[in-house]
Amino acid sequence: MFKLIEESAGAGELSRFGASQQRVSYYLKRFQGFLGEGGMPVPGLYRIEGRIEFPDNAGMAVAGECATLRLEDGRSLEVTLGADGRFESEGRHPRGCACC
Repeated sequence: MFKLIEESAGAGELSRFGASQQRVSYYLKRFQGFLGEGGMPVPGLYRIEGRIEFPDNAGMAVAGECATLRLEDGRSLEVTLGADGRFESEGRHPRGCACC
């Protein structure tokens, strides 16, 4: 079971292969994995759903390719974009939670 724990929107930067590519607007939701109804969170188990808006349809060049999205607050995400700018990522963080 996943619960919504964060919604974020802002202006960010999309890059490929470490080279800055372009400024974009983004919206994303971050969900945390939990054990059953009312259970404890599963460290590192997450799902991220989001959308990137490209100025002047410039995003078509990166559709289907892996890119790095740097958020306004300095965090970054590895994303694979769809042609419409949507992305989704689900998995388990390799380090688990920050406390272990």
